Amino acid sequence: MRKKDVGKAAAMWGLALIMAMAVGGCAKEKEPLTNPGGMKKVGSYNVEREVRYTNESEKEAVIARVSSENGLCVIEEHDTYYDVTLDYEKGTPKQVGAAYAEALEKARPDYAQAMEPYLFENIRVAFDGRDVNYDSLEKRIMTLEAAIPEEYREEVESFARALSKGEEGYAENGKLSYVEVLTMQLIPDGLRPTACSALSLWGSKTDTGERMSLRNLEWYIGSADQMTECHAVTHLKNGESSMTMISMLGMLDVITAVNDDGVMLGILDVGSKYHSPFVSEGKKCYTFEARYALEHFDTAREAGEFLVGESGDFTWCNNLFLTDEKDAFCCENATAEVAMTGHAKSVLRSPDSELMEGLSWDCPDSFCIVNSFATKGNQDGFSGEPANVNRWMKYKAYVKEKDQFSLADLKGILAHEIVDQYEVINVHNYSTVHTVIVDYATGGIHVAFTKGGCAEDVPRYLDVGNYGR
Repeated sequence: MRKKDVGKAAAMWGLALIMAMAVGGCAKEKEPLTNPGGMKKVGSYNVEREVRYTNESEKEAVIARVSSENGLCVIEEHDTYYDVTLDYEKGTPKQVGAAYAEALEKARPDYAQAMEPYLFENIRVAFDGRDVNYDSLEKRIMTLEAAIPEEYREEVESFARALSKGEEGYAENGKLSYVEVLTMQLIPDGLRPTACSALSLWGSKTDTGERMSLRNLEWYIGSADQMTECHAVTHLKNGESSMTMISMLGMLDVITAVNDDGVMLGILDVGSKYHSPFVSEGKKCYTFEARYALEHFDTAREAGEFLVGESGDFTWCNNLFLTDEKDAFCCENATAEVAMTGHAKSVLRSPDSELMEGLSWDCPDSFCIVNSFATKGNQDGFSGEPANVNRWMKYKAYVKEKDQFSLADLKGILAHEIVDQYEVINVHNYSTVHTVIVDYATGGIHVAFTKGGCAEDVPRYLDVGNYGR
């Protein structure tokens, strides 16, 4: 496949950006995340009213609280999300997994009925209209699950065993079987309908001089908005290995997380544009390797170097957003199969890394990631991909709007665009599930959760605690 000129693509889509503004809309009939196509001049899709944020975020009251009998899992229900605490200091991973399943059933007795349809929707997306070979899928999942680090595997298996209550195999029957629960834990590694973006600001670009990091998660939310009805902030209480994960109820892998040293990590999809075959044999689950990195390293650099070193064994090419109070990185992770073709390589990208020809980021003390590698000589996911070009350029335009950003200003960076439309490409769009900001000046974690079928034009941020708590 001949490489197109990124500079020409950027110029073309830069003109479209100026003329047309913003990404996708809220589906009336939910569709899996896809490229919504080219931009189109349709008029203004900007938020016209004045947006006023403060540095403080609202705290939601607890409206219900349940616990496992042994106290190893406590789930507090808020209006918008569930706050989960898993205590590894008083129990083994196996005990914690079973306790989580017990408390989850108390908090959401309808969990299986809600989540099983979502799981099968993801499976059908992964098979892209072909008949689903469930024997093949089960082999894939069990192979990947066996590669999870032992302590997590014990936890996940215990959780799945307790939740499934003896159900086996794949069957759409309103119940969650053992293999179905395992499959839910491995959606990013085994099925993978995700997209995302991220931004970090520091130094001269922030009013405190301290870093602020933002991550926007885009994910298929389900035909009945299942993902937006089970947001979870999960605290892993485990001494020096403690962390906070922002994800969904019942998930034990890392989607977005920050450890107690302030190392923040978010997963972003990349994939191979050369249609490399999926390989599960001998592979590792990058979402659980990410959890391992957060539990075992106290700097973003150390975690990033570890994950780039592991990347050849991952199932998919991906970007990992990593920051701490001093640094920001992107793990541009290429699988061994893709790297062997010469089309991609694994690199720990930093703000000082040279970017691929035609791509620029002339914004000091800031760092951006979308769903493509960006370093010179790496796989080009910008050319011919307006969603990546457009979001990159919009972030750059937004960062240039202000000399310095307060936390309130950073909250407003995703409040530029009308979400509920299909015509043009947004940064903050119909697939947004959550947006997380970590403020290193205070240690505060601020999250905007999507509720229902569509993110709000002006996200509502909640204070969900501090990473050093």
